[in-house]
Amino acid sequence: MSVLPLVFTSGWASGINAYAVVLLLGLLGATGVTDDVPSALQRPDVLIVAAVLFVCEAVADKVPYVDSVWDAVHTVIRPISGGVVAALLAGHDGSLPQLAAGAVGGTTALLSHLVKAGTRIAVNTSPEPASNIVLSLAEDLGVAALVAFAVFHPVIAASIAAVLLIGGIALVIFMWSRIRRFLRRRRARREEKRLAAAGAAVPPTG
Repeated sequence: MSVLPLVFTSGWASGINAYAVVLLLGLLGATGVTDDVPSALQRPDVLIVAAVLFVCEAVADKVPYVDSVWDAVHTVIRPISGGVVAALLAGHDGSLPQLAAGAVGGTTALLSHLVKAGTRIAVNTSPEPASNIVLSLAEDLGVAALVAFAVFHPVIAASIAAVLLIGGIALVIFMWSRIRRFLRRRRARREEKRLAAAGAAVPPTG
């Protein structure tokens, strides 16, 4: 139970930027700032891979429509990462508490990922790209600040993460009509392209 607030916060953050969570926790552990980070996250190869993928996400996440494609790809990756990080934080080598922590981290990561993906779809309905950049920077800074804060004040950080998660879910529900219009337009464009490609493939008669 003592590690549950940190597990919840890391799960919320993993749903937004899983690579930032792994990189930040690993660095905090490797530099001796905290003893709560498992050694698996402090390995140099893990930190290097996390850093490279974090840079890739930092770029993709700020480009309209590319960010939505990136989110779609990470629908599986972020919850799994959140669950793995949570299980590692809980320790105990496959015991029930570790499995429960993994479930909490993975579920929280999935919920926050869905909030992020839904919010990005709504933002992409705006013609200007600045909103994507501003939102992405806010997410990156928020994840870094809250994960670092959770290391020292896990209960308060978990409370903040819970408020942000609930607020995000409410926001996505409020913007659902805009999201649905965007999805309809995207399906219509795909259908137009499919019909155009099918028409071009038909040889002329006579």
